[in-house]
Amino acid sequence: MKEFDYVIIGGGCAGLSLAYELEINDKLKNKSLAIIENREKYERDKTWSFWKVFDHNFQDCVIKNWNNFTINTPDASRELKSEKFPYQSIDSGKFYNKVNAKLKSNKNINFFKTLNEINSSNSIIFNSINETPPDKSKLWQHFQGIEIETKKNIFDEEIFNLMDFNCDQKDAVHFFYTLPFSKNKALVETTWLSNLENNAYKDYDIQLENYIKNNLRIKEYKINYTEKGAIPLFYPSTNNNFINIGTVGEMTRLSTGYTFLNIQEHSKYIRENLENISDKEKFKLNNKYIFLDKIFLKVVKNNPEKMPSIFFNLFKVKADAFIRFMSNKSNLVDDLSIVIKMPKFTFLKALF
Repeated sequence: MKEFDYVIIGGGCAGLSLAYELEINDKLKNKSLAIIENREKYERDKTWSFWKVFDHNFQDCVIKNWNNFTINTPDASRELKSEKFPYQSIDSGKFYNKVNAKLKSNKNINFFKTLNEINSSNSIIFNSINETPPDKSKLWQHFQGIEIETKKNIFDEEIFNLMDFNCDQKDAVHFFYTLPFSKNKALVETTWLSNLENNAYKDYDIQLENYIKNNLRIKEYKINYTEKGAIPLFYPSTNNNFINIGTVGEMTRLSTGYTFLNIQEHSKYIRENLENISDKEKFKLNNKYIFLDKIFLKVVKNNPEKMPSIFFNLFKVKADAFIRFMSNKSNLVDDLSIVIKMPKFTFLKALF
C-alpha cells in the first residue's frame, strides 16, 4: 500500500479547508496527501454563515452579504447594522467545486474511501471525524432549513433575521432564522437548543410550513433545497493520537455553533507550523470564550424560558461589539458591554 506524508480523515469543510490552505501555499509541492472521504459525490448540503471579521479564501463562494440584522421576541424587535463586518453565507456546493478543482490539479493529492486503503503508519494524520456515538442527552443546536422561492417579490434582501422567537418553545430554546438571498428567494431555518432525545422538537417540516404561512405570511412557494444538521454544544471526547480539526478539534464556538472562520484560522496555523506541527501547542479558541460559553450554556439548559429575553438583551450593545464577541475577536470593553446586559443572579448561580 502506498505511503503518504499527510492524511486528512474527513473531506468536509474542515478537511477540505486544510487541504486547500496547504495546496495554495505550496506546502504539497513535494509532499503527498491522502484525503479519506466516503461520500460518492459532492453537492450542496450546507450553508455556512458568519460575520466576516477577517479575510478568507472563499469570498467567491459567498451567496450574499448583509449589513443589517434583526431579532424578534413576542414582546419586542430590534435591528442592528454594521458596515464594518458584513454577515456572509457560503454555498457549500460552490465551496466543494472550488476546492476539489484545485486539489485535482496536484497529482500528489489522492482521495480514498477508508483509511485501510493506504499505509498511514508514518503519516501525520489530521482528523475531522467524531468516532464516538453522539450523546443525545446533552445540549445540541439542531436545525432544518429550506430555501424557498416565491413568484412575487416578498423579501427585503438587505436585512436578515438572526433570531425570531415568535414560536412554540416546548421547554427548550427555539427560534427561526431567515436569510433573504433575493427579493423572492430565502433560506428559512428552524433551530433548537435542546437535547436530541425528545422527538417533539424534530417535526421540522411542520414547523417550517407553519412559520412560513403564519409568520412570514407566504402562502405559495416552492422548495429548492433542504439542509439538516446537529451541532454538539459540547466538545466530543476523542481517543486518538491524531491532530483533530473542525468540530472534533474544538473549533465550534459552543454558545453560537459558529465554526467556519475558526476552521480557516486553524488551517492557517497548521500551514504556518506544518514542519513541526506534531510538537506545536494545540490550537484552540481563547480561554475566555470557553469559560464564558460554559456558563452561558448552563443558563440555557437550566433556564430555557429566559433565553428569548437574554438573547434580546445581547442586541442592546453596539453592533460591532456584539459581532466581535460572537466571532471571538472582542476586547475587554466589548466583553464588559456584553456581561452587564446579562441577568446577574441567573449567571452567578450558573457560575457557582
